[in-house]
Amino acid sequence: MSHNKSIILFEVEPVRRSWSEKEEKWYFSVVDVVRVLTEQADFQTARKYWNKLKERLRLEGSQTVTNCHQLKLQAEDGKMRLTDVADAEVLFRLIQSIPSPKAEPFKLWLAKVGYERLKETVDPEGAVNRARKNWLALGRSAKWIEQRMRGQEIRNKLTDYWGDHGVSEDVEYAKLTDIIHREWSGVSVKDHKQLKNLKGHNLRDHMSEAEMLFTSLAELSTRQVAEKEIAEGYVKNATAAVKGGRVAGNARQELEKLTGKKVVSPNNFLLPGKDFKKIKK
Repeated sequence: MSHNKSIILFEVEPVRRSWSEKEEKWYFSVVDVVRVLTEQADFQTARKYWNKLKERLRLEGSQTVTNCHQLKLQAEDGKMRLTDVADAEVLFRLIQSIPSPKAEPFKLWLAKVGYERLKETVDPEGAVNRARKNWLALGRSAKWIEQRMRGQEIRNKLTDYWGDHGVSEDVEYAKLTDIIHREWSGVSVKDHKQLKNLKGHNLRDHMSEAEMLFTSLAELSTRQVAEKEIAEGYVKNATAAVKGGRVAGNARQELEKLTGKKVVSPNNFLLPGKDFKKIKK
């Protein structure tokens, strides 16, 4: 099988997927996942199983089926056909409804994760320790982790200010973040991700030391400008975002002149040559 980013491997079985540029997440073929987990002989029997499962979920009042969408994916005959797809969150919910030995490891993992998150609501330090362990396991240095966590603290203080001063979390946080990012780096968050070849990854988890430092400077400056101007609402905070981001942008340009090196880098921490992801039981 040739390398194809529209396919992911579950063990040795192909599962079709489609990347949404707008939402920045993958959508997976539900029938393919059902076929693998239930070990159906072919696509047609898997589709029949999925149709029965959809019927049962609807009768139970589940909204999971409603959250599935249809996208055109390449079929076995090479033609693009509408196929039921789901993102990772919906897919995990569907897996919980499938009685299969192959689905059991996922169910156990989901139960473990759910329990850990409940504990973290009582003891937030657990979330910090978990993040540190995950970064260490991924090969990040202690220095990188310290800088990443300090940057997150600066970010949290900025978003706390936004939340207390009339900024809507869902959409406006992302818009303000993009303004700050454009001002300090010269590129949008989306373009920075594309430069690093990231899909569905957290950009900050793939930043260099310099990129993290300038991000933190931009967000720290933005908060201090907003506090000085007592910025209220999106428009006023957008103005503060431009000013704060520009402080870091000017500093970045000065550093680049002195060193002759670009701060914004295509480097990432992705494992090389991983067009396919192999999911083990």
